Amino acid sequence: MTSARRAATGAARSQSRSQGELALPEAESILDQARAENFPVALRVLPRGVRQHLLAIYGFARLADDLGDEAPGDSLAHLDWLEADLDRAYAGNPEHPLLQRLAPTLAALDLPRQPFLDLIDANRQDQRIRRYASYAELEQYCQLSANPVGRLVLDVFGVATPERLGFSDAVCTGLQLVEHCQDVAEDLARDRIYLPAEDLARFGCRELDLHASSAGTALRELLCFQMDRVRGLLEVGERLVGTLAGWPRLAVAGFTAGGYAAVDSIRRCDFDVLRESPRTRRRDVLRHALRLLWIGRGPDGAGHG
Repeated sequence: MTSARRAATGAARSQSRSQGELALPEAESILDQARAENFPVALRVLPRGVRQHLLAIYGFARLADDLGDEAPGDSLAHLDWLEADLDRAYAGNPEHPLLQRLAPTLAALDLPRQPFLDLIDANRQDQRIRRYASYAELEQYCQLSANPVGRLVLDVFGVATPERLGFSDAVCTGLQLVEHCQDVAEDLARDRIYLPAEDLARFGCRELDLHASSAGTALRELLCFQMDRVRGLLEVGERLVGTLAGWPRLAVAGFTAGGYAAVDSIRRCDFDVLRESPRTRRRDVLRHALRLLWIGRGPDGAGHG
């Protein structure tokens, strides 16, 4: 479906639906989630204006996720409404408080519309696709669900180049994959599995095994394999960090460090993600961030811009 057709469909479906009628989630609750999930320790020292821009983007991403997963009623109608409100945000008159926060960022930075549409489409896809046959299919999903955020981050800092966008896509795919591995049980409760069927078969792990109270050997071996895959993607982030200097360097190091710390959390529980969802430790994020900031330093002590 083209962007124009999606917009027309969304406008038609939402003409008679107000924000209140759709029972949209509260803005502050969503922002609290965004702060907790996406702002590692290293990023809290960024300039206030940059933090506000990033938080507005993450708030939008979290709102799209909540409308797809949590809000009562017709999820697709909610997402159509969000696309229509995104159009209103670009025009300067959005309805939802989170889009009202986003609108000044859109105007000030002239951010592209497509990454936001991709985030909405990722949640539409979640309504119709609940299993992935191959890693290639899952990668295509990450192009909608995760990679747009990294691209927008580079746009916020004004440092997007084709090479850096490619590096960023690898990092964001890695971040999405490790989150899927942390949340196997939570996703399964929504009848979704983000472990590719080809990998389940490779390690002899059945879908039934994912319903157990504790991870068996096959699932643990699969998750170990996935963590090696994630680390390979995150290592591309070290190359990205090395191309940056100043605040962008700190931000990208922080995001990438969060991915490494998430891998640590899964290894620390011996890959048993079914007993409880492993969560990252801030000290691990900080440790990895410091290591990443040290890598690739030039003779003047800075990254290469």
